[in-house]
Amino acid sequence: MYKRVLLKLSGEALHPAKGNSILNVDYLKNIAQIIKDIYDNHIEVAVVIGAGNIWRGKLADAIGIERVPADYMGMLGTVINAVAVSSALKNIGVDSVVYSSIPPIPDVTVAYSKPEAIKSLKEGKVIFLSGGTGKPFFTTDTAATILALDIDADAILMAKNGVDGVYNDDPTINKNAKLLKTITYREMLDKDLKVMDNSAVELLLDKDIEIRVFNMSDPKNFMRVINDEDIGTICRKE
Repeated sequence: MYKRVLLKLSGEALHPAKGNSILNVDYLKNIAQIIKDIYDNHIEVAVVIGAGNIWRGKLADAIGIERVPADYMGMLGTVINAVAVSSALKNIGVDSVVYSSIPPIPDVTVAYSKPEAIKSLKEGKVIFLSGGTGKPFFTTDTAATILALDIDADAILMAKNGVDGVYNDDPTINKNAKLLKTITYREMLDKDLKVMDNSAVELLLDKDIEIRVFNMSDPKNFMRVINDEDIGTICRKE
């Protein structure tokens, strides 16, 4: 169904809810295998990973760190996560490149550029974009959306932790909240459903790219989405 996808993952996908480590070997291997399964279906894969397992804004507030340096700490966290998953992919025979929107680390990351990223995809490499947008005040939602548009991805696969898709209300508060099978970007904004940052949704209003929101708890769901099975929510323009 798709030829090129961007996989948006939270940092929590790389470690269990409980535990002192920021990365978990089994979780890393699981994510790497999921990416390989998509890759093995002749689909070009780009990946953006958050840094919630390493650094969260609430912690910055508690410590008293100002917003700008706190945001850069989060960007550095995404570099750590991208390098970790890239290494896990290498261990199972998949080549990848870690691009960075912040100054690159020699022999570890490469400065992001659209031509080089697309060239890597066409050469059969998985690409990572770390460092967010390279600027403070933006989330990984925005970074993922900008990258997906920049590389002309067909879809953003937004894997959620413990959430089956987009609901018409917060399912953790309202037990009668209903799962929406399809929704437009305009409806997402009008209803303020918090699927992703509104600033990121606004970038997609007139774009052909889809967002597939689904539960990542079952690793098989990734391929179910790739095979266009009826799970989760499809978000698209009007």
